[in-house]
Amino acid sequence: MGFFGSDEFLVMFVPILVYWVYSGIYEVLSPLENYRLHSKRDEEIKNLVSKRDVVKGVLFQQAIQAAISLAACKVSGQDAEAAASPDSYLLTVARQFFIAMVVFDTWQYFVHRYMHLNKFLYRNFHSWHHRIAAPYAFAAQYNHPIDGIVTETLSGAMAFFISGMSSRTSIFFFSFATIKGIDDHCGLMLPWNPFHMLFRNNTAYHDIHHQLAGSKCNFAQPFFVMWDKILGTYVPYTIERRVGGGFEARVAKP
Repeated sequence: MGFFGSDEFLVMFVPILVYWVYSGIYEVLSPLENYRLHSKRDEEIKNLVSKRDVVKGVLFQQAIQAAISLAACKVSGQDAEAAASPDSYLLTVARQFFIAMVVFDTWQYFVHRYMHLNKFLYRNFHSWHHRIAAPYAFAAQYNHPIDGIVTETLSGAMAFFISGMSSRTSIFFFSFATIKGIDDHCGLMLPWNPFHMLFRNNTAYHDIHHQLAGSKCNFAQPFFVMWDKILGTYVPYTIERRVGGGFEARVAKP
């Protein structure tokens, strides 16, 4: 099968496929107004970039991401069986996933926060992502290319190398991280969503960050809220019923 059947190709291709399939599911569910954090009208009025441009921007970033993923796999030189012995495979993968999640979150928190604090970086790079004031699923990876590389792609590379996972294991990790990032931007508070039960960093939590009142807080993404808690940038929120249907995430009053 050659390259197209290799783990390196799957690392490049599978997370991209997962991105469009999973975000497509949320697009199908988007008419569920009773669960939306923003109405369809809000999406049209508040967002400063068209969905067509969002698609083009995401595809461009994913092309860069795929190239860096391939390079990381080649540099690592790890094969599919190098991650763990058969007797301890699941334990090893669980450990690698946890380490990768912590590294992923740590890199993204500090870079993301600095992107907001530095006016030049925010104006020229990170503000692209905040053109989406009413988030929706397939806008999760809409970033300026430089922001996308520094904040997301490099965080993935660091997680990959520090955790010591194999290329094959990384297929599952990056697919999981992709799904979680989409979920954080989906704009739907579905009652059966397992991510809302497992993680405090969820759709509403990140929606606060996309609001003007919360743009200097809730930087953590995509898994934990520990750095926001430790460094004082955590802001609690409430979820309230919106007039006309659906929900609204609001910064909690002191």
